[in-house]
Amino acid sequence: MKLVRYGATGQEKPGMIDADGTLRDLSAHVADITGATLGDDSIAKLRALDPATLPAVEGSPRIGACVGDIGKFMCIGLNYADHAAETGADIPEHPILFMKANSAITGPNDDVVMPRGSVKTDWEVELGVVIGKAAKYVSEEEGLEYVAGYCLCNDVSERHFQTSLTGQWTKGKSCDTFGPTGPWLVTRDEIEDPQNLDMWLDVNGKRMQTGNTKTMIFTVAQVISHLSQLFTLHPGDVISTGTPPGVGMGIKPEPVYLKDGDVMELSIQGLGIQRQNVRVDG
Repeated sequence: MKLVRYGATGQEKPGMIDADGTLRDLSAHVADITGATLGDDSIAKLRALDPATLPAVEGSPRIGACVGDIGKFMCIGLNYADHAAETGADIPEHPILFMKANSAITGPNDDVVMPRGSVKTDWEVELGVVIGKAAKYVSEEEGLEYVAGYCLCNDVSERHFQTSLTGQWTKGKSCDTFGPTGPWLVTRDEIEDPQNLDMWLDVNGKRMQTGNTKTMIFTVAQVISHLSQLFTLHPGDVISTGTPPGVGMGIKPEPVYLKDGDVMELSIQGLGIQRQNVRVDG
């Protein structure tokens, strides 16, 4: 099942994508797609609906982030062996965690706005994991049972802010619009193996990233288990699980970064496509 939120920013409505690709309105059944509606029982009730009985949404409305009221937006750094290699970094012993401010979250096709002073804004296609029930001290074997679904994320990053301003990576990860999420939340039953999903990202039609989640250093289940030993994961929390090689900072002999007017397109197998125009904050 593909769940979606559509409409103007801050006024999104819940929807479902049917088998024919038609957007259907879920407003009569849930107020929004949030942690409160992502438990197994709630998902089962939505799955039991006949999509043909739901109103079709006319036109081409804006698509918002696929989860509303996200509690925590967590990101795992250097989680692909081939990406770690391109950056010259050592393989981490434990998952590297940083946070992305919730104010960075935006729709999958909204503009990405480079902040004033940005000189090294970069792209990162990533698998997003949406938590469906509270997870505390979860074993690796149980990890996937706590997943409501999966989504596509672009972990947009300002590398100068990230690495050259004293502090943590969060500075370069949390700029407004740096967290495009969606278009859909695909429930976990539709993703047979989250560790075998093809992924790609283009800039101006040129393929920059090509990868597969099988090269993750820490699997989705391992990440969930590890984080749950540290703090409670709540329904609606999102974990962006790392990026494959091909980011701008890794290009040789000279890194390449985004500029005003660029267009990013990205996708993960079964999770839809994002498209963002890049512009400079005026």
